Amino acid sequence: MEQQNKIKPDNKTIKKWRHHLQDEVDASFLYSVFAQLESAPDRKDILLELADVESRHVARWEQMLTSYDINIKKQNPTLKARFWGWYARKFGSKFPLARMLEEEASEVKDYLTLHKSSTLEDAKETALILAKESAIHTESLKELTGSSGEPWHKTESGGMLGNIVYGFNDGLTANFGLLAGVIAATEGTSTILIMGIVGTVADSLSMGASGYLAAKSEQEVYEHEIELEKDEILYMPDIEEDELTLIYTARGVPKEHARLLAQEVMSDPERALEEKIQSELKIGEMHTTPFKEGWITGLATAVGAFIPVAPFLFTSGFAAIWISFTLAMLSHFGVGAARSLFTGRSLIRSGIDMFVVGLGVAGFGYLVGKVLEHFFLGN
Repeated sequence: MEQQNKIKPDNKTIKKWRHHLQDEVDASFLYSVFAQLESAPDRKDILLELADVESRHVARWEQMLTSYDINIKKQNPTLKARFWGWYARKFGSKFPLARMLEEEASEVKDYLTLHKSSTLEDAKETALILAKESAIHTESLKELTGSSGEPWHKTESGGMLGNIVYGFNDGLTANFGLLAGVIAATEGTSTILIMGIVGTVADSLSMGASGYLAAKSEQEVYEHEIELEKDEILYMPDIEEDELTLIYTARGVPKEHARLLAQEVMSDPERALEEKIQSELKIGEMHTTPFKEGWITGLATAVGAFIPVAPFLFTSGFAAIWISFTLAMLSHFGVGAARSLFTGRSLIRSGIDMFVVGLGVAGFGYLVGKVLEHFFLGN
């Protein structure tokens, strides 16, 4: 009788529940395949346990749907899941397992979101339970794949110095290629100067805007991940306590003391959040703003773009062209060498690579200028 009094969810909610049910069916199928292929007893046991838990998730979603008189068909693994099962049998399960880690991480986010947004108490309860179990699954998968951290958090950052180097490089290369084309099409110093200055302004504004938007997006990602961590501390304190215990143990704290320290930290949600942000998300204090990063990136681009233009302010003719070429090529080598700080490559090799790129861009720009001169300026 109680079942008849339930208000049936809307179609969007039903579709979402069915999607979660199918995901759990696929996960159970794949973990079973991986377990069959695993020769190491310990790893096989972990995979079999994961498959069993996913089967219980399937049963829970089926129960949830039927309790609202929602018809469900017999669920079979999707074509996508069958493909990864075939892939694992043919080439090994290492890569598919890494994908499963991403899937479990995505489920943690999805289930926490469902728990917060659902107005149905049984759905909220189910979502929270499954979020916790998916988080536990990621720990098992990290052990199997050799990963670390909480994979549902994405907090990678490029850094201000990197933006300066790449902004400088973009301005230098783009404007050098533009000037090469203009030089090929015209001999007028004033035209070369106008095009070079316009190119400098346009490129610096474009890169500055891109830097601003990138930094703003990164800031929004950080805010989202911090909000997610708040939810984890609020709704999954036992798992967060276990993770803090592991973090402290990894730092050399005795296990018993690490557990007590984790319990003490978790007793204060604000302190727990601060600790998790620093030790797990690796998000430090923000030392810049999107606006600051935007104008610094734009300025670095302007400096790079202005280098091949500058000689035409003081001289003209072949002297200006050769000085511009020399300065631009030396700068290409220098910015290539600077990029090696971020790529880990040899300073000389990276510099030579960038030198060749600059030469190629200039050559192509000159060729395009000659072609355009022939069609539009020729007699």
